[in-house]
Amino acid sequence: MKINFVDLKAQYLPIKSEIDSAIQNVIDKTAFTLGEEVEIFEKNFADYCGSKYCIGISSGTDALHLALRAIGVGYGDEVIVPVNSFIATAEAVSHCGAIPVFVDVDEKTYNLDVLKIEEKITVKTKAIIPVHLYGQLADMDAVIGIAGRYNLKVVEDACQAHGAEALNKEGAWQRAGTFGDAACFSFYPGKNLGAYGDGGAVVTNDSVIAEKLRLLRSHGENAKYIHSVVGYCNRLHAIQAAILNVKLNKLDEWNRKRKNNAQLYGKLLSGSGVTVPYCGENRRHVYHLYVIRAEDRDGLIDFLSDRGVSTGIHYPTPIHLQGAYNNSGYREGNFPVAEKISKEILSLPMFPELTSEQIEYITELIRKKFKD
Repeated sequence: MKINFVDLKAQYLPIKSEIDSAIQNVIDKTAFTLGEEVEIFEKNFADYCGSKYCIGISSGTDALHLALRAIGVGYGDEVIVPVNSFIATAEAVSHCGAIPVFVDVDEKTYNLDVLKIEEKITVKTKAIIPVHLYGQLADMDAVIGIAGRYNLKVVEDACQAHGAEALNKEGAWQRAGTFGDAACFSFYPGKNLGAYGDGGAVVTNDSVIAEKLRLLRSHGENAKYIHSVVGYCNRLHAIQAAILNVKLNKLDEWNRKRKNNAQLYGKLLSGSGVTVPYCGENRRHVYHLYVIRAEDRDGLIDFLSDRGVSTGIHYPTPIHLQGAYNNSGYREGNFPVAEKISKEILSLPMFPELTSEQIEYITELIRKKFKD
């Protein structure tokens, strides 16, 4: 049996007529950058997250960069970043001329270890970027508490957490993106809410941040050919917004199917010799990725690949050991948890259309591998 890591065609076919119609509507209007479709999506996604404002951006990476710019991060500032994340989290800091200050991660959730944040704070620290990795929120109560004590800004990296929730202090479920000063989402095609190309957004409840983002994403332009600040060309395109508007209506159902798939994986992998994902207390995980840990990870990859199952590693090299940050002053051994799990983590196929038969096949192979 051949099983793709992600199957975007399986998602497209049931909604083909809606998607095709939405794209054709944009083409008929010949309005391709920003405009009505983007405004509609911005309102819909802000409402979905429970936020006042949504600003459509060209990608998740650009969303992070502009969000940091909008809160005032600049040259020489320091920003707290978890070392186990996609490099874009750190890149966005570097693009501001600021310094990413890495922190190790929790061995159960793989998210930012909140107990290690305060030891990294200096007079230069401007912000914290908690990453809601793999679809599960970081410990935002702790992050917000620390930020409040040190007068720091918080930018959530929610690029993998569309629709994820945590129970807040008032006892209500609150969605990713509404805890910090701003939050960034990616709509890369494989995300829980994915466009057909790059796309992103920043959500915020702060009108000043929202206005700065609108300026920054479009050349600092506040009227036609009138530019009040030096900006960027980071606009969300109308075709992507139209596609996202169709898909947003399906997101909760797709997340529900991901959770069901994760539950079946967990049940069938119990006692198999691998470690299944941990969902923290008072969290609603949306399983953008289903990440297990195995001692013979590389052997398992080959074993599954030989039998038609595609897998991934998110991420094989912690950011501090990437060549891009050779001059950061960090070295192997600085972040033992991230370095350990990077050698053990393995992402199994996970998408809403994944069938129970496919999951049974994958888990049978895993059990066979470790039984032998």
